[in-house]
Order: sequence, then C-alpha cells, then structure tokens
Amino acid sequence: MIYLDHAATAPVRREVLEAMWPYWTQYFANPASHHEPGISAAAGLDAARKQVAYKLGAKPSEIVFTSGGTEGANTAVKGIARANPRGKHLIVSAIEHPAVLESARALVGEGFELTILTPEPDGRITPANLRQHIHPDTTLVSVQLANNEIGTIQPIAELATVAREFDVPMHTDAVQAAVWLDIDVTKLGVQALSLAGHKLGTPRGIGVLWLKRGLDVEPLLHGGNQQPGRRSGTEDVAGAVGIATALRLVEHDLASVNTLRDHLIAGILNAVPGARLTGSAAHRLPGHASFVFTETDGRSGESILVDLEQRGIVCSSGSACAAGDDEPSPVLLALGIEPHIAQTSVRMTFGTDFTIAEADTVIAEMARIFH
Repeated sequence: MIYLDHAATAPVRREVLEAMWPYWTQYFANPASHHEPGISAAAGLDAARKQVAYKLGAKPSEIVFTSGGTEGANTAVKGIARANPRGKHLIVSAIEHPAVLESARALVGEGFELTILTPEPDGRITPANLRQHIHPDTTLVSVQLANNEIGTIQPIAELATVAREFDVPMHTDAVQAAVWLDIDVTKLGVQALSLAGHKLGTPRGIGVLWLKRGLDVEPLLHGGNQQPGRRSGTEDVAGAVGIATALRLVEHDLASVNTLRDHLIAGILNAVPGARLTGSAAHRLPGHASFVFTETDGRSGESILVDLEQRGIVCSSGSACAAGDDEPSPVLLALGIEPHIAQTSVRMTFGTDFTIAEADTVIAEMARIFH
C-alpha cells in the first residue's frame, strides 16, 4: 500500500512510542502527587515542556498541553477573544480549519463581529487584505500557517506585523506546518500557536498550545487549575513526552522532498487530461499535492479515490474532518473553484519515506484511471 494521507494522520513513529512507553508502565502516577512516583512523572512532564518550548523558541511556562489541534484552536480563538473583548471584532481567513472557523462563528452568538478574509486564487492571504479589514477594535486575528487541503503556506510573519501595528493578538494554526516548517514563534511574530501530535507521528489525542506570556486567555476547561489555570485536567505525561519527542525528530532534507513533490505534481498534470493544481505552486508544503479535474466523465473525487485504493494507493479528497460530506469543500469554493469541479478534489500527502518509484507508480495509475 502507498499511503498518501499524512495530512489526515501520519504513521506513529517507533521512536515516539519507545519514549512514551515508560510513562505508561513505570512512571504512570499523577504528576501532581507528592510521592516518589508522582515526582518522577512530574519530572518527565517538565522535561517534555522544556523540549517543546525549545523547539518553538518559547518559554516553558508558555506551553499548554492539550488533547489536539481542535482544542488548541478553540482555546486560542474563544479564550483570547473572551478575555480581551476590546471592540469584539474577529478576523479569520475563509480557508481556516473548522476548529477556527466554527469557534469564531460561535462567538458571533456572544455579540462578536466576524470578518472572513477571502484569499487570493492560490489560497494566500495578503498583508494588504488584512490591513484593509483590521482596526483598533479588532480583538483577534487567526490565520493558519499552512492549509491542510491545498498546502498553501501563508506569509504569517508579514500578517503578524500588520496585527502588531494595531496591537491585535494573532493566533496561527500550525497543525499542518509543524512537520515541515520552522515554527519558531519569535520569527513568526504571533502571540498564540496551536499544533497536533498525530500529524507528527504521535498517537492521536495530544497537542500543544503556545500562549505568549502576558496574554490574557480565558480557559475552556475549569477544574484543578493545572498548567497554571490555562487548561485544567490531569496532564497526559506520556502524550507530552511523545509530542516533545516527535518535534525533536522533525529534521528533513526539504530540497529532496520538494523535488519529489514537484515531480509528482508535474507527472499528474502531464498525464491526466484536465488536471489542475489547487493552492500555491510557489508557496506550498513539501509533502503536499492536491488537484481538481475538469474532465472526469461525471465522476466525483470519491470515485477516483476508490479507483486508486483498488490499485493500492490511499489518499483523500480533502480534509478528514469533512469526510462523508457530499458538499463541495468550502476551501476550494473560497478560491473561486466551481462547485462541480471542487467535488473532484484529490489530495496526496506524504512523508520522507515516499520514493520516486512510488511517485511514478501513482502517476501511472492516475493516467490509467483517466484513460
């Protein structure tokens, strides 16, 4: 099987499981307990927090361990907005993950005004677009670092510069970007960043939210006041160790991955009549290729996926969070793609173990399906 759905979930890494195992079997105690087993668990949690902070260029006290990207995005958007109401005005992009978009829409019911930025045809949000809509009453800006469906990388540092001019906090969803891009928060210039472990090679159910020191945030979860009150609940020590390990292991030869990605994209565009790349060709995640097709003889993206799986190739039609939804992707519609074309979407996402031979196999099978 050729697995091309890393953007949904990456395979769990052996090194991550080995690092987590002792905290399930030996150091399993509650890290808040004041006996020796609890102290040992707390030491592992503290070490993981420091490792994550180092990777993000942050302070350990700014790291909050969560259950994943959805919780992190919800906490950032709702928590920052509610704690910093200013003029109750939010700005997000039209191609955000539902965790951000639906959090922002939920706040509209609490009296917030929402501005949704329309991207360029390649999926980019320009600083000029943000500047046109931001104002002193804006409470929060949230734009993802890279899109899960089309792979487009946003100019976050430039957008954050605009936000800072108006003294507006900015959150970025780095769930898709963390496995490939530099997520140093100082370089990005944002005040909040969320990510999920299962895109990096951890089991599902662990994430990280970075919140800059001094930023007021209302927690979603109240209870035992863990993680100094920003996320109550007994910490998942094994999960924290796992995501810290996964982030430490993120070291890639991006030039070779980019070359392989471009080979796959060019091969499919050349081999398949009516194939169109979605997202940016120039500003794109390394392990990401996504297409729509204008000549399908009435077939949908889902039928193409079935044909590919019968040939041993597993990929997706877009966001795993929208699996089973018959409606065309809101992300593709926001790019101006016609609904019937948007429903032909196919996304292929891969890791560093993907080979040129496998890419050639995918290209050849796509050509066979469409001829």
